[in-house]
Amino acid sequence: MAVTLPTKNQLREISEEIGLDIKADEVAEYLELMEPAIESYNYIDKIPDNIPSVKYPRTPGYKPRDEENKFNAWSVKTTVVGNSRGKLKGKRVVLKDNVMLAGVPLMNGSATLEGYHPEIDATVVTRLLDAGATIVGKAHCENFCFSCGSHTNSTGPCHNPYKMGYMAGGSSSGSAVLVSVGEADMAIGGDQGGSIRMPASWCGIYGMKPTHGLVPYTGIMPIEITVDHTGPMTNNVEDNAQMLEVIAGLDGLDPRQVSIKTHKYTDFLKGEEGLKNLKIAIVKEGFQQEGFEKDVNEKVDTALKKMQSMGAVVEQVTIPMHLEAPKILSPIYFEGGTQTMMQGDGYGVSRPDLYVTSLMDFHRNWRTRANELPETVKLVTLLGTYIKKYYGSRYYGKATNLIRLLRGAYDKVLSKYDLLAMPTTAAKAQQIPKTDAGVKEVVQSALPLYLNGNTQPFNATHHPAMAIPCGMSDGLPVSIMLIGKHFDEPTIYQAAHAFQESTNWKKI
Repeated sequence: MAVTLPTKNQLREISEEIGLDIKADEVAEYLELMEPAIESYNYIDKIPDNIPSVKYPRTPGYKPRDEENKFNAWSVKTTVVGNSRGKLKGKRVVLKDNVMLAGVPLMNGSATLEGYHPEIDATVVTRLLDAGATIVGKAHCENFCFSCGSHTNSTGPCHNPYKMGYMAGGSSSGSAVLVSVGEADMAIGGDQGGSIRMPASWCGIYGMKPTHGLVPYTGIMPIEITVDHTGPMTNNVEDNAQMLEVIAGLDGLDPRQVSIKTHKYTDFLKGEEGLKNLKIAIVKEGFQQEGFEKDVNEKVDTALKKMQSMGAVVEQVTIPMHLEAPKILSPIYFEGGTQTMMQGDGYGVSRPDLYVTSLMDFHRNWRTRANELPETVKLVTLLGTYIKKYYGSRYYGKATNLIRLLRGAYDKVLSKYDLLAMPTTAAKAQQIPKTDAGVKEVVQSALPLYLNGNTQPFNATHHPAMAIPCGMSDGLPVSIMLIGKHFDEPTIYQAAHAFQESTNWKKI
């Protein structure tokens, strides 16, 4: 679209918005000075964009209905066949619906994005297809991914595979469900506050949030650059490690990727021997989250005793700052999320990213459809805008400074131990709110501490963390979370694989 020179009235309106007094005789001079810059904008508008080409053929697919989508876990079904050979040949992979798959609809759970078709494949998509995987579609996710529950998508709630009418966790809800029920072998999830680990916990699968930047986020709609993560969700540790091998590594486009270290993760799967002499720190505060359920803590404790019997050194530690983390992180989500996800048209500025301008153009129309946003995003945008308008950005800055203290608190313990351990979620899957639920109930069901109190801190401190199923209670899964040093996914996989090989988690 061509950029036009502001009118005199437009320039006066803009000057008033920024508190600038421009004299009447200066208006024409400013407009004249702007003309060369406007010409530059129109030059950029005319030349082709510099975006990756698409390698593998596909069709737009279709939205499955009724029995074909029993849990409302599918967003789109399609088939994109990858390379004829590779590590993932024969593996069916589903993508969270904030991941770009060229020519296939991307809604990110929101009615305001309905009708948008990206023109690129995310880096992780290209890597999966190059490794021989078959993409089988896009999975239901929460509205703009801003919910820990599974009830905010504009097409309706996603149901837990173990109990209809209960939440699957969010925001990678459909990814977890489709893997859990066997309709996909692997899934790509996204995690800004636990959105891989929470649905993995409630659906009884393995979900890895890698170290920040290890897996490129390029071509995935973000929430906030400092907490954006993407990673694998699978039914076993072997698939998880193999998938991470394929998708990890620099892509030269994602500014989140700084001094990353990759490994051949499958080399660290040692079977039942993998827990011998590993030092695991049980974080006391991880068992004290608001709304915790006693049976969840008991199942996690039983899993840790099992690890101890297999040769792990298991000791309790205290990290008081862990319980304060959600307060410290609030400005990152409210202000950062508003700036990037909403006011910044899905990207914001001031970073050397791959900007998908078609998404930015489409998404900016949310301003004309704001009433269709979910209650969670309305709350974030309202508060984020208020803080920015009346208090500036000082609290975001201070929160960022304090996160270094939080990271240091975990690192201090990790200097003496190989892993930290705690429940992934402090409670089991909860019931989906009724369709006539009020704003308060919808939001509190989407953003409760019993769901993300343990997961959220590690998005900001960037430590790798994995949800591992470790028991059943009242017919619903329970999960333990293991946290490692930065880029030490191998030790997490080693411990998780040993536990998997020695234990039938459904009988704990």
